[in-house]
Amino acid sequence: MPKEKKDKHFIKKPIYPGGPRAMKAFIGQNMQYPPEALSNKVEGTVYINYTIDYQGKVTDAKVIAGLGHGCDEEAARLVRLLQFEVPKARGVKVQFHNDIQIHFRLPRKKAAPAKPSGTLQYSYTEKKKERDTETKGKGQSGGYSYTITLPG
Repeated sequence: MPKEKKDKHFIKKPIYPGGPRAMKAFIGQNMQYPPEALSNKVEGTVYINYTIDYQGKVTDAKVIAGLGHGCDEEAARLVRLLQFEVPKARGVKVQFHNDIQIHFRLPRKKAAPAKPSGTLQYSYTEKKKERDTETKGKGQSGGYSYTITLPG
């Protein structure tokens, strides 16, 4: 029978506080789109390999595949700002290596709301019908209906 592997025998990876969503939000809040990339309308993904020391700080960030025009430097700056939580590793000071993709997308211009091309007019008429008290008492409920007539 194989020996059970207990969780305490493994070195645990560092995690970002709040998980991947929090990391993505942090990167989105701190990203400053490079002016040169904006003027050249450059967008794409920068791939970075980074090293996390035993304290959870990013010590090294290397661009594996970049875009240029300042995007590589901005992506490396963002990765160096990250701070991870490192679980205790049995007193061993371990460095962790990880990869990340940072996406650069041009800011979208918000379009002005379209003005309505035509006007919509509607009218309603209320028709009063006389009903017997007998028919109303047999489960039929009074209702309200309307008709919309569109020109055209």
